[in-house]
Order: sequence, then C-alpha cells, then structure tokens
Amino acid sequence: MNIDTISMRMLSNIGVGVALADPEDLTIRYRNPAFADWFGVEENATLDGALENVTREELLSRLAGREAVKLDVALKRRRRLLTIETVIRHAENDGRKILVVECQNISRLRETEAMIDSYARIAERKARELELEKNRVEKLLLNVMPRSVYEEYTAFGTVTPKLYEPVSVLMLDFVGFTQMAAAADPTVTVTELNDIFTAFDRIAEMHGCERIKTIGDAYLAVAGLPTPDPDHASAVAQCAFKMIRYLERRNQSHAHKWQARIGVASGSVVGSVVGVQKYVYDVFGPAVNLASRLQALSNPMEVTATAEFCADGPEGLVVADPRMVDIRGFGDTSVATLQPRGALTLAA
Repeated sequence: MNIDTISMRMLSNIGVGVALADPEDLTIRYRNPAFADWFGVEENATLDGALENVTREELLSRLAGREAVKLDVALKRRRRLLTIETVIRHAENDGRKILVVECQNISRLRETEAMIDSYARIAERKARELELEKNRVEKLLLNVMPRSVYEEYTAFGTVTPKLYEPVSVLMLDFVGFTQMAAAADPTVTVTELNDIFTAFDRIAEMHGCERIKTIGDAYLAVAGLPTPDPDHASAVAQCAFKMIRYLERRNQSHAHKWQARIGVASGSVVGSVVGVQKYVYDVFGPAVNLASRLQALSNPMEVTATAEFCADGPEGLVVADPRMVDIRGFGDTSVATLQPRGALTLAA
C-alpha cells in the first residue's frame, strides 16, 4: 500500500470534513465522506453552493486577499442544527493552485458555550436579585435600629446590650388620637400619621437624634445614642420645639388638627435588640420611663421636662409653670413647661 492510498483512507475516515476546490470557479474537485455528509454535496458542486450562507462574490472577494477565510456555517441535517467551523486557505500541488477546505463540527462546543452563557446570565440575574434583596433588608433593618447596631448584628448575629449614659429621651403622643381613629376614615388617618412621622424623622435626623420606634401614635427618639453627644439635651429640645412648630403649620392647611404632648428627660438607658423572629431595637431605663410620665403630664402642644433637664439643657429655654408632681416610680419630682427663646426660637 503506497503513501497516497494511506492518505486517501485517512481522509475518508477522519472526523474532519475536507474538500479541495478550484480557486477560479469554486468547483469542488474532492470531498471526503464527512464533508459530503455535512454539506450534502454531489460531484462537481460549487463551494459557494455547499456553504449556502455565503455568496460566490463574497467568497471570491475574501479569497482574493490570499488569506485564510474562516466561517461558521449553520446547517440543518436530520432535524438537528449543526454548526460547522470552516477554514478555506490557498495551497499548491505540483504547481497547481487549489483551495483547501477544512471543516470541524463544533455544534457541541457551541451548545456548551450557549449553556455556559445561559448559566452565567442566570447567575448574574440571581446575584443582582440577591443584592437588591440585601439592600432591601439593610434598608428595613436600618429603619428599626442604628447603623452601628445593624453592623454588629450582621457581623455577629446578635447585639450585646449596652448602657448609654447620659442621653436625652423624647416621648411624643397625640391628643385625642383614639377618638380620631375611630371616627375618621382609617386610610386617611394612617396616611396623615405616616406623613407626620416621616417629617418627625427628618427633624430628628437633622438634630442628630435617633428615632427608636413608634407605638401606635407615640413617637420615641433619643439623643446621645449610639454615639455619645455632649449636647444631647439641646438636640432633644430642638426636636421637640420643631415638631410642635411643624404641627402648628400643618394644622393651618389640613382638616385634621393634630395636637401633641411631649415629655423630655435625661438619664441612662439600655439599648439592645429584642425578639428572635420579629426582632426590634429598643431602649429601656429610667430616662425612657420618666419621659413617658412627663408626656402624660404635658398640656397639648407643650413640652414638659424635669428641673434637672432644664438646668442641664441648652441656653435660651424659657421655663414656665414650675411645679412638684408625684410621678409613679420617681416620687415627688420638680417639673416645668419648656418654651423656646432666643437661639431656640423657630422661624415663622
């Protein structure tokens, strides 16, 4: 068996499609079984006719550059879509110019690449969804706890209770809310309450106070927590006066006239996350209890504080109606009504 016979047998049995074509008229002079099976060509077929998705003019133009032409040819054979990677290059045999066509079936490779791309897109989409969900959870948790507490919770899965001292606490409660909620449209009442609490949140943030929670129509905020603030009493006083001023302005243009009582007190509190499934950040301690008692003693649209708060509070406070009151859990306590003046006077 000579070399030519061996070569022809190899070309007939390899899984690569091979063809030889005339560079002038693109007539196929030889094709092995793999090429014939894929492209379905008969003798004397033309190369442009076999490749289908490329015209004679385009093929001749590209071959005129004497460079190899690479094509991905899509074929539908036996109800299956094949992708054939085709390389056409110039060659010579005994001084005669020919075109050598080499083809490989890369269908599985393309299918694998498409599958990988599909998985990559799914993974990217899932990653984006997880990131959005993470941001939603973070936003939700930051609405119920300070950032430093949130960072500790996400890092360790728990929050160590901490004593904060001194801090100032503001407790606000609306007058006649129960009767209003029973008589008015619930949607309107909740919408207005949400608008008011949103404004209170902005006021608290403006003065460095941390909104701890709302309980129905009650609003609890603390200054000096979690970051110590030597001006915590001033911050709480500013918040209290601006909240009342906001309600006064709002009442001028709204049908519902909202009035609030506010109590402010300074002292110590303990802050921690409570609960397991429906957890919430909360504060406990004498200052919270005292602010709640003082809020109950306040007249509508007034701020009530202890004598100690008035003495340690910011300059410019007007202390009115000083009196001794027996407060549950604290005994006889000197309290007074606070009013702003000077630096604390709010612009009209």
